[in-house]
Amino acid sequence: MTTDQQTSSAPTAAGAVPGATPGAVPGAVRAGRPGWRDPRLWVGVALVAASVVLGARLLAAADDMVTVWSAGSDLGAGQRLEPDDLVAQRVRFDDALALEGYLGADDELPADATLLRPVAAGELVPAAALGSAQDSGRVELPLSVDPERLPDLGAGMTVDVYLLATGRDADGRKVELDPGPVLADVTVVDASTPDGGFGSSGQRRVVVAVPEDDADAYVALLGRLGEPTVLVSRAQQ
Repeated sequence: MTTDQQTSSAPTAAGAVPGATPGAVPGAVRAGRPGWRDPRLWVGVALVAASVVLGARLLAAADDMVTVWSAGSDLGAGQRLEPDDLVAQRVRFDDALALEGYLGADDELPADATLLRPVAAGELVPAAALGSAQDSGRVELPLSVDPERLPDLGAGMTVDVYLLATGRDADGRKVELDPGPVLADVTVVDASTPDGGFGSSGQRRVVVAVPEDDADAYVALLGRLGEPTVLVSRAQQ
């Protein structure tokens, strides 16, 4: 047997490619691109399309948002509305006409804006709840109260007012007062005085908004009783 025959009959090394030059690096096998029938391609297309639609809807919903005023705290009937009483809130109305029923943040607040009905904290301020002090049918009634006979008060709170009297009235008649409040569910407009909250007598000045007829009856009762003790309590909600 010749040398050439011995060489040609030598066994092929494991893993070697027949006919390949010894020591040569085999070429890389590239993965083919998925065809249009590949389900993975369509899943990706569907995900992209869904994200585009969702983004468009979110942008459209954001465009529908409007800014309106809501009450920053409980506001009572007869209370003068001030900018500090309001909080801007972004909302979206299903019915565009519904926006006309509320106080928009871009609307100018009238100087004499007065609430015609109570508005709870966080509630959107209805345009129909606003009017002038004259429209509300209420007047501001000042009260002088011993600091020990009233709770901590602030504008917009609802209170009951009681009169405590013993003995006889200014005409010498025996005093008989109803145990209930003489003014019920009235709104505090102001609970301080310019000098820091107390008058020269040491009493606290509280201004409440009450119906005009109730104010007249209260003043008449004070005139008959002389100097009764005034007691103010937070009304039960």
